[in-house]
Amino acid sequence: AGGGKAALRACGVHNVCRLLSRRAHGFYARDAGVAHRKNLGLLRRIMCQESTKFKNVWTTHSASPIAYERGRIYMDNYQCCITSIAQQPRLIYQKSKCAKSEKIEDALLLECPLGEMLPRPSDYKASLIVLTVQNWLLRLSADSGEVLEKVYLAGSCCKFFRYLSWDTPQEVMIVKSAQNKLPAAARQAGIQQTVLFYLAVFQVLPLSFIGMLEINKKIFGNSVTDVAVSNGILIVMYSMGLVRLYNFKAILEQFMEQPFDLGQEFNWNGQVGVVGKYPFGLPCNIKITDTPPLLFEASSLENAFQIGGYPWHYIITPNKKKHKGVFHICSLKDNALAKNGIQDMKCCSLEPDWIYFHPDMSGRIIHVGPNLIKVLKLKEVKNHADQMEIAEDFTIVANRENCVNNSVTVTASGRVVKKRFTLLDDDPEQETFKIVDYEDELDLLSTVAVTQIGADGRAHLDFHCNEHGILLKSIPLKESWDVTYSHEVYFDKDLVLHIEQKPNRRFSCYVYQMVCDTARDDD
Repeated sequence: AGGGKAALRACGVHNVCRLLSRRAHGFYARDAGVAHRKNLGLLRRIMCQESTKFKNVWTTHSASPIAYERGRIYMDNYQCCITSIAQQPRLIYQKSKCAKSEKIEDALLLECPLGEMLPRPSDYKASLIVLTVQNWLLRLSADSGEVLEKVYLAGSCCKFFRYLSWDTPQEVMIVKSAQNKLPAAARQAGIQQTVLFYLAVFQVLPLSFIGMLEINKKIFGNSVTDVAVSNGILIVMYSMGLVRLYNFKAILEQFMEQPFDLGQEFNWNGQVGVVGKYPFGLPCNIKITDTPPLLFEASSLENAFQIGGYPWHYIITPNKKKHKGVFHICSLKDNALAKNGIQDMKCCSLEPDWIYFHPDMSGRIIHVGPNLIKVLKLKEVKNHADQMEIAEDFTIVANRENCVNNSVTVTASGRVVKKRFTLLDDDPEQETFKIVDYEDELDLLSTVAVTQIGADGRAHLDFHCNEHGILLKSIPLKESWDVTYSHEVYFDKDLVLHIEQKPNRRFSCYVYQMVCDTARDDD
């Protein structure tokens, strides 16, 4: 306390909130993180210099999917790991080819929490949580691929676990089963399947079992199509476009029958075994016997529903096909539509526009169309403090200066030719936005724009100031970009990585590294 008062006096600040704000902005040289923030600021300035280039340093091709996680490239179903941090990507480990029964279905990167005491030295290093086709949950060392922990998930009842996700990032993990479906013969015999999904809940580092529950038709209704858990909310989706939200933490507390620890011997519903060991797996110890209290519900086309902003708002599309591409931004408090809250780009395109809350936690909204990116903000309506309106913060426009779309042309002989069609907004021959992302450590908004002339498509990655949208840097990608293929682009500090999926499960990975060179060359 005395040290805190001394710091207040020394800097002439007499308000605790102001002191904390100044600390967050790095005013005090002894504060943890100040050097890191300064280094990132320097990196951003260096990267945006005209003399700084991004050079394609490595390319590889694979017959299996390629994944990227925090400076590591995974291939061959996570059996091969390559670091992308080195000047040239190099092999970290290569494991022998696994059997089909050991195939990995999903994976999450697990990073050590700061300031916590952990039981094992290996817990302080990054690891990979993977889910295998045979219902094993494994924690692997990110440096060697060694198995650090293993948990068997499914017991005697048939549960095919397929998906990993975070409830609370790096704290609480959800393992979700595929939707339970009876064989056709069983359905014809009149047998009914009431359990749709299983959810297993884990605390991570140290890995501990919280509980497992069923999503049952008898509780949530017959038309449930999917479920998800995020930030303590159970999200249930229905075939008619309805989305319902429940308090997941309250469900765990209310319907928990008996807590269990991994490795604990148990006698449960006539079964005797060890929690998390083969062949017993995990007990279904959370039984929802009544419909939980409903927090919120909304109807939206294709169950599209997002929450964000400040104060809290949500985004939906009215639940009719004719409204596809129309987005309503409403207050979560009273469902009131914000002023200017209907966003419609009126695009005529094959690919729909998309909208989402900005991941920088500013409460802003990003709306992406074929040739326009709008960054929107929520603000109070003048003289109406209880009402919010949507205002434009800035826009980013595709470069279509050379695009000519005349409906009437004149040939060399003087004949007038009228076109019977107009180009789509996302016509491949016009520059079109394909990817928009946010680099949080450098506070940059990145966009990928593509133009395809004939069989040859050209793409460039642009960095924009996240605050004002000003273009700071443009990086041409050397490889051809086919708009009919699936693409992922990762921008991670001084690294750009492009993963491409071609037909017949052919994958390519292109790695670009930042190169500071004042000489003008082709690199």
